This record gives sequence, structure tokens and C-alpha cells, in this order.
Amino acid sequence: MTRVAAIDCGTNSIRLLVADADPATGELVDLDRRMVIVRLGQGVDRTGRLAPEALERTFAACREYAAVIKEYGAERLRFVATSASRDAENRDEFVRGVLDILGVEPEVISGDQEAEFSFTGATRELAGRDDLARPFLVVDIGGGSTEFVVGDATVRAARSVDVGCVRMTERHLVHEGRVSDPPTEAETAAVRADVERALDLAEQTVPLREARTLVGLAGSVTTLSAIHQGLPEYDSAAIHHSRIPYERVREITERLLNSTHAERAAIPSMHPGRVDVIGAGALVLLAIMERIGAAEVVVSEHDILDGIAWSLA
Repeated sequence: MTRVAAIDCGTNSIRLLVADADPATGELVDLDRRMVIVRLGQGVDRTGRLAPEALERTFAACREYAAVIKEYGAERLRFVATSASRDAENRDEFVRGVLDILGVEPEVISGDQEAEFSFTGATRELAGRDDLARPFLVVDIGGGSTEFVVGDATVRAARSVDVGCVRMTERHLVHEGRVSDPPTEAETAAVRADVERALDLAEQTVPLREARTLVGLAGSVTTLSAIHQGLPEYDSAAIHHSRIPYERVREITERLLNSTHAERAAIPSMHPGRVDVIGAGALVLLAIMERIGAAEVVVSEHDILDGIAWSLA
């Protein structure tokens, strides 16, 4: 066993996994898995820069994570940064801050690398399942980007596109600094049009329609699963490997897009940091399912974070 620590810093959240990994058996045993919504990508789509308050929220989470990593005595640490920090002009400020706090330099990875980590994390434990047809299409709907990966035991094709729940919300659903409550039909249509263009782009290199099993990752998808199941609170065990039929994804998406901030916040399993962006995230998933004709989505709690951990093992 090798004790490893993996950090995934995305546009909306920063997550930590401390685990014991055994490459010989393919077993990854969680010791600590946690998430903080820091909204690092706040305003990046508009300004091209990481906001000072977003950086401070992220550095505060890094200090919390440094204490956890020290407590567990992890032998190896890898910090991977994704969409927002790829796009920002002042990403050097972000890199210096992380290095000072954690002692490692964040790797600002490409969309293709992000896709490969996501695929490994999501499918490693699905490989032996005979009830899931191949190939898999793994879809990681993040805050700033969405990764599409098609493969079986290994990645066949991957593509990252700049469509995510935060980016779509800020681009189309925010006016005069406030999120529409609820969005208008025209605003929702603008999000959908952006997503459709992104799907066209993804299909240039990834055979989306050849997939036989759709696997959905990240907070938008897992939150939809919690709503579908009517969970009284977020429950990772109930969500992991759950399945959501297409009709339920459509119903829930319409409900979220037609509800107010207060109504979304009142959903028991809703994380406060997702209240304003969940509608756009759900719409991304719905558009993907309609594009490929998916009857359901298999939800995975294991994703890029687990892929990063395996890369250390």
C-alpha cells in the first residue's frame, strides 16, 4: 500500500482525497475525501483573471488540506488544477500561493490530461461489470469545462470543451451581478445553444454516439442523482453507481430551471455552493443525453480525483 494525497482544483470546487493505494490488487481505500466550494473561476470568463477574493478562498482551503495531509502522513501529493487556472492571465499568483502552502507546484493540466484522469477514476472499478455495455462515454461536467472520453479498458478518444455550470451561468444567466431568478426562456435557450455548439466540437474528435454506457461525473450529476432519489441529505454511498433515467433528468432539469433561488436552496441534498449553477449543469447533462440517445446515466462518485491518486500509485 502507498499512502497518497490527491487534490483536484477546478473552477467551482477544490477537493482532497487521501487514500491507500495497492496497484497489485487495484484497490483504493479512502481515508479522507472532502470538498470546499471556492468558486476559483469567479469572473474568469469575463475578465480573464482570477479574482483576489477567489484566490483567498482557495488558499484558505489549501491550508485546511495541508493539515489533513500532515495528519495522515501521506507519502506522495499531487495537486492538479483545471479549467479556471488554465484560462487566467494571473495564474502565476495562484501557483506561488499553492507552492507556499502545500510545498508542491500545482500542475495546470491540459483538457486531454484531465479527461484521461477522469476516465481512469470513473471506470477502473466498472471494468469487471458485465451489466454495462462497452464502450463507455465518461462525461465530467465541471464548472468551466466538460470532458468527454470514450474508451473501454483504455481511452480511445477525448476532448475538453469550454462548457461548464459556472461558465454557462455567468455567461448567460447573470445580469447586473445577479443570477436570474428564475432564468427566462431566452436565457435558457442561449445556454442550450452554447452546449450544442460544444457538442458539435466534441464530436469532431470523439465518437460520442458509439458509446453504449454513459457515465456522469462531478457535482451537477451527483446532485441530480440525490434529487432523483429524494435523499434527505447528500449520501455518497447511495449516489455512487446509481442510475438516472433520461425522463427523470429531463423532469428535474425543467424543475430546476423554472425554480427560484429559494426553492433550489430548499432541496435537502443541495450544496449551498451549487444553488445558482445547478440549472446550467443539469442542462448540459440533458443536452448530452439527447445528443447520444442515452436511456440513462450511470453516476460515479469516483472521478478525476481517483485518477490522480492512481497516477501516484
